[in-house]
Amino acid sequence: MGILEGKRGLILGLANDKSIAWGIAQACHREGAELGFNFLGEQLERRVRPLAKKVNSRFIEALDVSDDAQLDAFFDKVKEQWGELDFMVHSIAFANKDALRNPFSTTSREDFRLALDISAYSFIACAQRAAPMMKAGGSMVTMTYLGAERVIPGYNVMGVAKAALEASTRYLAQDLGKQGIRVNALSAGPIRTLAASAVGDFRKLMEKSARGSMLGRNVSQNEVGNTTAYLLSDLASGVSGEVHYVDAGFHVGSGDPGIE
Repeated sequence: MGILEGKRGLILGLANDKSIAWGIAQACHREGAELGFNFLGEQLERRVRPLAKKVNSRFIEALDVSDDAQLDAFFDKVKEQWGELDFMVHSIAFANKDALRNPFSTTSREDFRLALDISAYSFIACAQRAAPMMKAGGSMVTMTYLGAERVIPGYNVMGVAKAALEASTRYLAQDLGKQGIRVNALSAGPIRTLAASAVGDFRKLMEKSARGSMLGRNVSQNEVGNTTAYLLSDLASGVSGEVHYVDAGFHVGSGDPGIE
């Protein structure tokens, strides 16, 4: 039996087979979980549905996390189909490309609001609706990155959004811990995903991260998936409020994550 056998959970933010969320989905499926997914718009639906079917998912619904009405409708459908929820993975982030490519000091109010809303507040909004369906032992995990605590050229407003996300993780862990629900963040090293393509000179960032890591390499989608499955499982029953790094040890090294 797998470590998630008999558990049901949502993986929010799957975009394609290069997504970190897909590595997580594969690991959770392998460990016995029943999974549900969301999609945003017809283009992503065409990508998400075939992947969801590969892991035998029977719950695939539209969800724009910036819309409270859609959030309510989505989680109502979760409750109607499953009744209870064991875990939730939040792998959602967005910022306008100009806000990543232009100097951070030029960030507009609207670009700041958008990045913080989609990348940080959406985790709170989803947690509000997921928690009432969870019993003690429930688990929530969100995806973050080292740019939340170090300046990484090209990450800009997303670094600020991830810092807010990590702080939100701690406060959610405090609130939901009273119900026996654990909340953690996973900080993955750089991986080539659709979202990463918006970060300027991402190739150089990956090269420098590999050189500066303790293992002398970058991490894989599958490694992030395996660690997330652990955090969602009862094996991590004593872990909450943490930022768990899966970056081959880069964050404890002396290497500069910037791009030369």
